[in-house]
Amino acid sequence: MDAHKLRRALRAAFPHTIPIMVSFLFLGMTYGLYARASGLGWQWATAMSALVFGGSLEFVAVSMLMAPFAPLQTFLLAFVIQARHLFYGLSLLDRYRGLGAKKPYMIWTLCDETFSINVSTDPPEGVDRGWFMFFISLLDQLYWITGATLGGLLGSMLPFDTAGLDFIMTAMFTVFLTEQLLKEKRHGPALIGAGAAVGCRVLLGADSFMIPAMAAITALLVLFRGPIERGLEE
Repeated sequence: MDAHKLRRALRAAFPHTIPIMVSFLFLGMTYGLYARASGLGWQWATAMSALVFGGSLEFVAVSMLMAPFAPLQTFLLAFVIQARHLFYGLSLLDRYRGLGAKKPYMIWTLCDETFSINVSTDPPEGVDRGWFMFFISLLDQLYWITGATLGGLLGSMLPFDTAGLDFIMTAMFTVFLTEQLLKEKRHGPALIGAGAAVGCRVLLGADSFMIPAMAAITALLVLFRGPIERGLEE
């Protein structure tokens, strides 16, 4: 293994991950605080960030860990939340081809931000493409693990009132939704999501609506994919 080649790839990859570092450290700390406020030790936040590395799934996983054991429901919810990675994977088949032993790790650590960089950015001339993409994946995961660990430790050590901190996840998704509504001129997908969620909540109740709602949203988006894409192109 050429150490010089690795250093060049790391130096080339790092500047592309700086915006992600800022956001992941902040969101990771938020996740660590949320996990600690929910009754989990900081070690759990670190372990889940290292082993799950699922962003929004990790926030949801906190409540699932604190709830009665329901493996099938947990699996289905995790699958629906992360199902978009199936489409990411198809988009990266060519770019990840021939990467050898690096490929399994890069598949496992694929997230929205890593996908955006690896699919749109080519390494500088003379930098190995495989190691360039590998270090982007590695750095992004390390940022998240660091933020989650710091949040968990701060939640353990600082004597502050954590009442209401479990509202973090709701607030986070509200911000995401608001940003999308302000950014996009057409709100068909948002209306589909809101309608399916409200309908399932009314029909099934607060304890059982999540998985059916996400399944309904996925099915409706696939069904109306053509009209939605044509509307976004106009």
